[in-house]
Amino acid sequence: MNTTTGKASAADPRRFKSFAEFYPFYLSEHADRSCRRLHFAGSTISLLCVAAAVATLNPWWLLAGLLAGYAFAWVGHFGFEKNKPASFKRPLYSFMGDWAMYRDIWRGKVSL
Repeated sequence: MNTTTGKASAADPRRFKSFAEFYPFYLSEHADRSCRRLHFAGSTISLLCVAAAVATLNPWWLLAGLLAGYAFAWVGHFGFEKNKPASFKRPLYSFMGDWAMYRDIWRGKVSL
């Protein structure tokens, strides 16, 4: 994983034509370990909220999961990474990146 920030961080995320091109940029925007940890925690809480929604048939859990996931991620970006989340310019790729990074953390490809 690229753990440095620099020119890649200044790139406009809208220039990427595919998710495969976007994902290395996404990882460069998550170089700070605390940011990655907050993303991981938010994603885990989101999954637990989805499970609660299914178990209770209460759709409010889905909103709670969405809010928790983004709240943790944005604290990571604004508080630790000191950058703006790519979700402001590439919401779909950024959402996909969240889950790709979550998967890669579990697989040991991205450090936590």
